[in-house]
Amino acid sequence: MTEKVVLVVEDNMLNMKLIRSLLQRGKYRVLEAENAEAGLAVAHQSRPDLILMDIQLPGMDGLVATRILKEDPILREIPVLALTAHAMAGDEQKALEAGCSGYITKPLDTRNFLNTLEPFTRWSEE
Repeated sequence: MTEKVVLVVEDNMLNMKLIRSLLQRGKYRVLEAENAEAGLAVAHQSRPDLILMDIQLPGMDGLVATRILKEDPILREIPVLALTAHAMAGDEQKALEAGCSGYITKPLDTRNFLNTLEPFTRWSEE
């Protein structure tokens, strides 16, 4: 089985540290970006199996970045899960309309975080 690669696009370093720790516990290889532009560059370079995209990022927001990913024929099949700390009514629908495959609210449910990712992984096809 090939190594599972997850790109985390998150500007809050405490959240990044927590997500990195959880993913590493799940034996994922973690790629990181602090903003949407860097996330897009890493996605093009590495073609991860899954992208965890913070919605509220400095500069370009995560929904715009997701739309760009979904317009790219090389990257459009990569599942993107939206991450947000400020869940408001309608936010999940906006994320899905932008092309996200799912929606995770912060603070993260650390006990079930890895299980939450399972349905969105491409490597189960291998």
